[in-house]
Amino acid sequence: MNRNFAKPITVVAVVLSLLGSAALAPSSMAAEPTRYITVSADGTVKVAPDAVRLNATVSVVSGTSKEALSATSTSAAAVRAALVANAVSTKDISTQSLTVYPEYNYTSDKGSVLVGYRGNQGFTVIIRNAKSAGAIVDAVVAAGGDNLQVNGVTPFILDATKATTSARADAVKKAKAKAGSYASLLGVKLGKVVYLVEGSAPSSYIPMMGLAKSDAGATQIDLGQQDVSVSITVQWALL
Repeated sequence: MNRNFAKPITVVAVVLSLLGSAALAPSSMAAEPTRYITVSADGTVKVAPDAVRLNATVSVVSGTSKEALSATSTSAAAVRAALVANAVSTKDISTQSLTVYPEYNYTSDKGSVLVGYRGNQGFTVIIRNAKSAGAIVDAVVAAGGDNLQVNGVTPFILDATKATTSARADAVKKAKAKAGSYASLLGVKLGKVVYLVEGSAPSSYIPMMGLAKSDAGATQIDLGQQDVSVSITVQWALL
C-alpha cells in the first residue's frame, strides 16, 4: 500500500516545481508596451464659388383664398418662365413651400380685421453659371414685380471634389510636420501609421442676403472666395 501512495505525491511535487519556475521567470521576457504619437490637423484651400443659390418667394393678397392661390400661381409661372428663358434648367427649380392663409390687420378700435387672403410660393433655384447670376436675378424681379421677394442670394461651390482632395493633402502634410516636430523634441523616430480618421470641417462662407448694383444699373453678385477644409487625426507608432 505504501507504493500506491508514493506516485501521486511525486506528481504533485513536479507540478509545484514547474509553477515555481514560471513565477521566477525574468521580467525582461514581458512584452514591451507599444508607444504611439497622435496628432490632429486641418487642411484648407480657398476656392472661388462657381454657382449661386437663389431663394425667392412670390406673395399675393386677394379677396378669397381661391383668388390668392390663383394669383400666386400666375406670378410664380412668370418667374419660372423668366428662369427657363435665362438658361436655368427646370431640374434646378424647386418649390420649398406653398401656403394660403387669412391675413388680418389689427387696429385699436376694431381689433383684428380680415383684409384678405395671402398666397405664398417659395422657390430655391440653383444657378450653375455664377457669372450670369446678376442678370438672372434682374430677370426674375422684373417677371415677379412687386409680388416677388428675394430672400437670399448665396454663392457656393457646386462640386468641391477637387478642392477637398487638395485640402486633404494639405491636412496630411501638416499632420506629418506636427508629428515629426514632436518626435524630434522627444528624441524618437516615427514608425508606421497606425490609423487615420477624417472628420468634417465646415466650409466657411457668408451668405449674401442683399444685392449690389453695378454702375450700369444691372445687379452684380460678388462671389468672393470660400474655404474648403478637411480635418484629420493620425496616429504613428514610435520606433
